[in-house]
Amino acid sequence: MTIFQNYPLVAAMASIFITQVTKIPVAFILKRPVTLALMFSSGGMPSSHSSGVTSLITAIVITQGWASPFTAIAITFGVLVMFDSMGVRRQSGEHGIIINEMIQDIQLLGRLFRVGDAELQEELDHDEVHANVFLGHKPVEVLFGAIYGIVLSLIIFALFYS
Repeated sequence: MTIFQNYPLVAAMASIFITQVTKIPVAFILKRPVTLALMFSSGGMPSSHSSGVTSLITAIVITQGWASPFTAIAITFGVLVMFDSMGVRRQSGEHGIIINEMIQDIQLLGRLFRVGDAELQEELDHDEVHANVFLGHKPVEVLFGAIYGIVLSLIIFALFYS
């Protein structure tokens, strides 16, 4: 068996890749900032975490059945990944927003003490240090990622493995 004959692996990896690419048009449709960096970000709509694990679960159910221990492992793994992407990782992202605000305030305060000019905010907007704030997912992003993963897994199976 070659790696390309491993339907669960191909489905999961393809779903992650396709979902990451999909983030660009989704951001455009939702009128959010659109950059190529969205393809490499770990947050946003839809969740590639959810898409990848639900695609893997779907593929294992198709190939092994519901009673398989592999299905149990995949479902457990998938639930943990999706829960983590909404929980700990989401909180880390929210902390990143607060850290960015604190960094901006500290920079402004430092410049005020040195220069004494209250009009430095505009200058600060161009050379701020930022913590990454796109770490986790909102529940709706996880839901759409999960649906997307199931659909993509079924399409991949129908096109290449049936």
